[in-house]
Amino acid sequence: MTHPDNNSPLLKPFFLKTPVGGVSHMRRRRHTLPASEFRNLNPQDAISVFEIEREAFVSVSGECPLTLDEVLSFLGQCPELSLGWFEEGQLVAFIIGSGWNKDRLAQEAMTQHVPDTTTVHVHVLSVHRHCRQQGKGSILLWRYLQYLRGVPGLRRALLICEEFLVPFYRKAGFKEKGPSSISVANMCFQEMEYTLGGLAYARRNSGC
Repeated sequence: MTHPDNNSPLLKPFFLKTPVGGVSHMRRRRHTLPASEFRNLNPQDAISVFEIEREAFVSVSGECPLTLDEVLSFLGQCPELSLGWFEEGQLVAFIIGSGWNKDRLAQEAMTQHVPDTTTVHVHVLSVHRHCRQQGKGSILLWRYLQYLRGVPGLRRALLICEEFLVPFYRKAGFKEKGPSSISVANMCFQEMEYTLGGLAYARRNSGC
């Protein structure tokens, strides 16, 4: 993994060919912002990221995976390990990752970025409340994993999730490594691993 200050390979924005909303929507919007865009996030996106994260997680568990300061820190240190999905300029879904240098995730991995390693710690994947149950989580994760394959030196991705999310990540190609030693607000997690050298999994339109 390379640090962004050392000419790291940031993702160039790219767009979906078919805009959301059909032809009439395209005619109204064709002179404004692109219908869908995927790009790395930056500190200027932090407020939008945190608002989506807070709504998604606080209502369920009472805890955010990342505080606003941590979002700002990771987007400043390793923007190349993030990916945002924008529709007409508005953030609708995102993933934030950082570098890690041990076989298993530890508590300090929740707040640290270790540069120049072969492992990405995927901290959070979240979708705006108005865009859920449309398959956006699956699509964004697929895009992110394919993007990581092109980042020099990366070999695997790690994450922790609650038990009910294991099938979602298993479908994406992650494999369980067992219970995590990390605890947040008395919640228990499973640790999962994705090998970036393997075959890409086919895109699926799930409801996540």
